[in-house]
Amino acid sequence: MIDVTNLTIKKTSDLLQKREIKALELTQAFLERAKKLNGKLNAFITICEEEALKQAKKVDELIANNQKLGPLAGIPIAFKDLFSTEGIRTTAGSKILANYVPVYNATVVKKLLDSNVICIGKTNLDAWGHGSSGENSDFGPTKNPYDLERVPGGSSSGSGAAVAASQCLAATGTDTGSSVRLPAAFCNLVGLKPTYGLASRSGIVAMASSLDSIGHLTKTVYDNALVLNVTIGKDFFDSTTTENRIADYSKNISRGVKNLKIGLPKEYFAGLDQSIREKTLAAVKTLEKLGATIEDISLPHTKYGVATYYIIQPSEVSSNLARYDAVRFGFGREKFGEEAKRRIILGTFTLSSGYYDAYYLKAMKVRRLIKEDFEKAFSKVDVLISPTSPTLPFKIGEKSDNPLQMYLSDIFLVTHNLAGVPSLNVPCGFIKELPVGMQIVGPHFSEELLYQVGYAYEQETKFYDNRPNI
Repeated sequence: MIDVTNLTIKKTSDLLQKREIKALELTQAFLERAKKLNGKLNAFITICEEEALKQAKKVDELIANNQKLGPLAGIPIAFKDLFSTEGIRTTAGSKILANYVPVYNATVVKKLLDSNVICIGKTNLDAWGHGSSGENSDFGPTKNPYDLERVPGGSSSGSGAAVAASQCLAATGTDTGSSVRLPAAFCNLVGLKPTYGLASRSGIVAMASSLDSIGHLTKTVYDNALVLNVTIGKDFFDSTTTENRIADYSKNISRGVKNLKIGLPKEYFAGLDQSIREKTLAAVKTLEKLGATIEDISLPHTKYGVATYYIIQPSEVSSNLARYDAVRFGFGREKFGEEAKRRIILGTFTLSSGYYDAYYLKAMKVRRLIKEDFEKAFSKVDVLISPTSPTLPFKIGEKSDNPLQMYLSDIFLVTHNLAGVPSLNVPCGFIKELPVGMQIVGPHFSEELLYQVGYAYEQETKFYDNRPNI
């Protein structure tokens, strides 16, 4: 008998449409696995059994009535617990919102539910999205399915662990500086941070509004494109959103990389773990063998990326978290965790009289220079490739007492949020049985091209077949 929890979205959708499996039995299998493994992984804050079974029965009825459904119909997915879900509590990983139940769905949640996905549950995260490891959740840390003593990456820690452990077939995330791509790299998954404004942030608990992007994690590149097809688009409730530019991101996914120019930013390979450097360069060699040409590129302001990010981001955090004063939401500010307090203090200081020009204004000027670095690079090459993380997944507790070391986990990631460009993490192998990811970065609204490059590499290597033994 086929193990339905081990399939891709594409294969599962085919089986559902051919009526070889029912959405209800599929959902029951994923619910059983989610509940069974949650004690080990702590990937879910809330498992939505009643809602999931109800949705699955509806999909089976639609199929039985010969309704034409999209490829996500009947697919079990999970929502990061920053996404508002009507009638289902949404905690943001913080005890401040432990009992908060929204009366509406986030725009992205609504779009996915309208495409008849099955919501398995709400995934764990670093509280408010503040973290790179999954250890800052008020509901306990999430563990990496490939090694339970290690972190899965953050802040979308539960989403990464849940997909990697086959507790669902896809999960949403948010990415303000690393929070989709780092869990994807640490959990052997495909994770997309789209162009800023490609998908609506309405109904998602805000962290840093000029940096926040929604994103999602899947096992394969093709599956990732299927999810993006549904989530993108103009939204009246988010003025930063744009009209759809591509109707179907999976349509041209197999075009390959022949004659594409790939840039290697030298700044992303300096001071890097040698084994990760070798894995990334081996992946580049594979793409070169498939017909791409490789060129060295410089992004000279990269060295200022982390410092710039950790001025702008806490400033916006301090503003966004000011609303949680117990007047409208949950408990008072005394319930904020250490990392939230740290960012509120940093942000408030940066925006205070006498320091605004010295810090925030200067950071915004450097942000512009970082954006110009990417614009110049993309005038010479089609995409950039670099490591996603400077290290392998680290042990739980290893960096929790050293915030600066934790922040440096995002060193290859934050500049893409500062520039607003899209970035796709794709698995590129294993070191000591721990996953390694590389990221493919393109100009604004180049997601279709990123998928083409990622798919060509994935089909050659198939690292997604190496699932954790848990």
